[in-house]
Amino acid sequence: MLLEEKCLKSERIYSGKILNLRRDIVELPNGQQASREVVEHSGAIGVVALEGDGRVYLVRQYRYPIGQITLEIPAGKLEEGEDPLDCARRELKEEAGIEAKRWEPLLTFYTTPGFSNEIMHLFLATELSPREAAPDQDEFLQIVALPLEEALEKVRKGEIADAKTILGLLVVRYKFTS
Repeated sequence: MLLEEKCLKSERIYSGKILNLRRDIVELPNGQQASREVVEHSGAIGVVALEGDGRVYLVRQYRYPIGQITLEIPAGKLEEGEDPLDCARRELKEEAGIEAKRWEPLLTFYTTPGFSNEIMHLFLATELSPREAAPDQDEFLQIVALPLEEALEKVRKGEIADAKTILGLLVVRYKFTS
């Protein structure tokens, strides 16, 4: 059975700093046409920064689109052509004031493939050293260090609801228990 859709027409609706939006007209496998709205994103990274004693570093910040304060792993948007590991190093230092000697790729995944092409790269950072944080001018963050198990309990209670954070914490937990 054929599943692929073929783009017949594409129109840019919006171009912004973080994302672009386009509307495509596609031909479906059955020959009919449909409209698809696509959020274009340059990609992102997330970092599970893990101390030798089992603590993970998270950032508490206000997320305007949901009107809530969240607890998340340090993360950031890839710049055009930027290597994901370079971005991870930069974001960990900027957001959490941490540098790491050891880096390990954990997982790469699409965040919401139903409407966006955003791809996210998760990394594990270990052998950590404190540095001075330097968040972007529009970022207001609080650094929180929690034992991994306590962070996972916050996931179970719904106190951590950010997908990249949940996934990163679970992958690290699985990695060290299998």
